Amino acid sequence: MNVPVKILIIRFSSIGDIVLTTPVIRCLKNQVEGEAEIHFLTKKVFAPLVSENPYVSKLYTIDKSTNEVIEDLQTEQYDYVVDLHKNMRARRVKRKLKALSFTFDKLNFKKWLLVNFKWDKMPDIHIVDRYLASVKALGIEKDEEGLDYFLPSDFKLSFPIPFPVNQYVVLVLGANHGTKKIPEIKMREILSKSKQPFVLLGGKEDQALGEQLAQLSPERIFNAAGKTTLHESAFLIKESKSVITPDTGMMHIAAAFQKPILSLWGNTVPELGMYPYYEKGKENRSTIFEIKDLSCRPCSKIGFSKCPKGHFKCMMEIESDSVVNKLEN
Repeated sequence: MNVPVKILIIRFSSIGDIVLTTPVIRCLKNQVEGEAEIHFLTKKVFAPLVSENPYVSKLYTIDKSTNEVIEDLQTEQYDYVVDLHKNMRARRVKRKLKALSFTFDKLNFKKWLLVNFKWDKMPDIHIVDRYLASVKALGIEKDEEGLDYFLPSDFKLSFPIPFPVNQYVVLVLGANHGTKKIPEIKMREILSKSKQPFVLLGGKEDQALGEQLAQLSPERIFNAAGKTTLHESAFLIKESKSVITPDTGMMHIAAAFQKPILSLWGNTVPELGMYPYYEKGKENRSTIFEIKDLSCRPCSKIGFSKCPKGHFKCMMEIESDSVVNKLEN
């Protein structure tokens, strides 16, 4: 009986970053010589992103510390550890497990140069391809099949929406940082100028805003912000015809479902390597809206609660007419 090659993948957070690891999971499972058994380590709050993945045999989660699982991980006797997070927690796990490890290059110095001096030394390579490059020594090659998102087989939405499948647009209200969010005035312009049916997505902190925006046209704007689980948000994206979003995890979930994406970029830039990633031949489903000639952009590789300059030109100068024209056409 052949003993499977046992591999642990580490990525603790967050939504988009974990979705972007799915090609590595799939390629390791399908391409490693012999049988591969893939385990995944992440934070408990992000478990739904991995728990339904058929390529993952076992999921380990933590609340705060790797001490919660390190003894269990040591009993697994991994052949390889693939570190796609590269932080102190991940280093500790690798040190404790003493297996041959592979780590992706975060390119932090090049990111620092781009953010602080606007010197773009970043390679023209998506972060997914850098993830895959970290396991090249195992014979892994890009399979051109894009990202994965798996819903439970018995999944059902817990509330009805008033629009048919593939007949509405998802507008993502929220983001982890204020300088990534689409400004309210821009969302109002898009919703008012477009005649499409819309479903609004966001967290509980976006629920009140969603209710206000829905009042612009209650018969064609449905507010789901603050009402959905992660799987429900993903399902609503899957059933939509297109998605308008800032640079967020929902953008990557939309790419996993091969949806046309209109992404509005604020303080971050696609050159950081985390733009929508599609299967081969569907790349033209992504349209990026950004203000390229701002001397202050990018101001961060992650984001701030508000614009450090006070003007938020990176978002405010994006023309809503351009977004609506693309959406309608």
